[in-house]
Amino acid sequence: MIRRLVPFVLVLALWGAAALRDGLDHWVAATVLPPVLVETSVEVRDRHGSLVRVFPVEDGRVRLALRLDQVDPAYLSMLIAYEDKRFYHHSGVDPLALLRATGQAVLSGRIVSGGSTLTMQVARLLENSGTGRWTGKLRQIRLALALEQELGKDEILTLYLAHAPYGGAMEGVRAGSLAWFGKEPRRLTTPEAALLVALPQAPEARRPDRHPQAAETARARVLARVMAPDQLRMAAIPQKMRPLVRLAPHLTDHLHAQNPVALRHDLTLDAHLQAQMESLAARAAQGQAAGVSAAIVVADHRSGEVLASVGSPAYDGRGSTLGFVDMTRALRSPGSTLKPFIYAMAFDQGLAHPDTLIDDSPVAFGRYAPQNFDGAFRGEVTVREALQLSLNIPPVLLTQELGPARLMGMMRKGGAKPQLAGKAGLAVALGGVGLTLNDLVQLYGGLAQGGVVHPLIWERGGTEPPKPIFSRAAAWQVSHILASIAPPKGAADARNIAYKTGTSYGHRDAWAVGFDGAHVIGVWLGRPDGTPVPGAFGGALAAPVLFEAFGRLTPTPAPLQAPPPETLIVSTAALPLPLQRFRPRDAVFRKAANAPEVRFPPDGAVLRATGDSLPLKLAAGVFPLMVLVDGVPVLTGLNRRDVQLPPLVQGYSRISVVDARGQSASVQIRMQ
Repeated sequence: MIRRLVPFVLVLALWGAAALRDGLDHWVAATVLPPVLVETSVEVRDRHGSLVRVFPVEDGRVRLALRLDQVDPAYLSMLIAYEDKRFYHHSGVDPLALLRATGQAVLSGRIVSGGSTLTMQVARLLENSGTGRWTGKLRQIRLALALEQELGKDEILTLYLAHAPYGGAMEGVRAGSLAWFGKEPRRLTTPEAALLVALPQAPEARRPDRHPQAAETARARVLARVMAPDQLRMAAIPQKMRPLVRLAPHLTDHLHAQNPVALRHDLTLDAHLQAQMESLAARAAQGQAAGVSAAIVVADHRSGEVLASVGSPAYDGRGSTLGFVDMTRALRSPGSTLKPFIYAMAFDQGLAHPDTLIDDSPVAFGRYAPQNFDGAFRGEVTVREALQLSLNIPPVLLTQELGPARLMGMMRKGGAKPQLAGKAGLAVALGGVGLTLNDLVQLYGGLAQGGVVHPLIWERGGTEPPKPIFSRAAAWQVSHILASIAPPKGAADARNIAYKTGTSYGHRDAWAVGFDGAHVIGVWLGRPDGTPVPGAFGGALAAPVLFEAFGRLTPTPAPLQAPPPETLIVSTAALPLPLQRFRPRDAVFRKAANAPEVRFPPDGAVLRATGDSLPLKLAAGVFPLMVLVDGVPVLTGLNRRDVQLPPLVQGYSRISVVDARGQSASVQIRMQ
């Protein structure tokens, strides 16, 4: 009888096993998988691939995307040996590990070791589920089996490496390695790898900065398991979690906002130089008046690539510096920094040459009467001297001839975006327009590049066509003048640096922009809210920072361009007559700005003849002066303007004055 039942029992057992297998397969197949493509942090990298900034994911955690080839193979071997040595051989669940863990728990009355495979841990991490209850463990088993059917082993391992917790807001081995060791996990020492293997099991209880003994014990356990206890002598437990790098925060905020779906931004910045410029900006703002901020932009004018961009010294905005305001993009008055462009345009238009003589004398255009910064006037100077001294009258005279609209057009042609509340007037020449630091750096790069502007670019691969704004000769002539300006006191190496400073009206902005043969740098200091900074001058405040920035950029500035062959390099006397002295186009129809005047007696005056000398009061004119009465010289070689005329006879007389340039004025009076 029993012999007859054996086949039936076997069939029944086989049928039951098949049914159990089919049921298990159906149970696994019916598993609803959680999303395996989860959000990862946006990464910003510099021109060399170094990390510049990491943006957290929506929940504030740092979760960095990675590939297996970005992780040290020795760490991977240690992880598998410690956590799941049969990882590449089981189908998601390791029965031997589960039996071992269960037996140990029964015998000791507590959990001694876990039976979870790496796949089961991935299941828990994807669903953020606990491990204490048997229902949670059953769910992990089901999900692990389903994951093994859908994904390959390397994909599952990659998911673990991206999601494992390492304390605080750090998720994934890349974030953990950066936070605890300040480096990517490509090359880890054995003790470093052991700590990263141990941390995910209890990321908060084993945090090295809070529980160093627990972290050290866990690391030792890993090293003992992988037969490397002697490595304990090689490294101490890290004392603190390192903050992830956050360079160029204003620029990276801007780029991230422009393209929020991009997971990676590859910038033209140099991370090392960026850190140096941020340090310099912070030091430049220290010791200044309350609320003073600073901004620095460094670019390669040969390509337009921005190498460093500092929007403020204090990104978090604490205190009164408004550090969250990006002053590289803020519209400000550029002060005198536009003067070089006015001269370059005048050179191109044939209005002037560096050795052309031009008047720096009082002048008025309707109600607009520009003054020099110091209130003094130099009389006749060369254009070269006018730019070196940053005089105000000569560039306004030239702008009157060029037309303010043409100056605005030149800036727009060069890629800048000048802003005005109304129609452009002559005040534009002295900074009466809104420009950004980026605009000025870009335009000055055009001077350095022989009159061709390479628009600024911040992301690698981005290009814009160059924009010609001046002739090569005009650009070189202006650059040559700027290179002859005396550097600030204490500048280490001022050779081959052409620069210009500027101070806006009311001392609201202090500027310095300069270039060598390869790079252009712009510096701004002031208050972001636009309130004045009494005593702030571009030459005293911003210029030293500019030269220090060049010193940090390169030990020896690159040589400036040589003059192009078409450049006219001659003295004033050798210039063509129309270029020897600047005269407005309508000069023949109007009185020169500094022509002599007869203030007393006034024209048409009737005076009593007393037989005494007659007081004569003159104004303007170039010494020495000569006075004539009815065409006859009566006073010559005068170096003063208040004189006494010999007694005049009764009747009409014409009194004339002639200055050293041949300019004259006259009045007619009647003596009775």
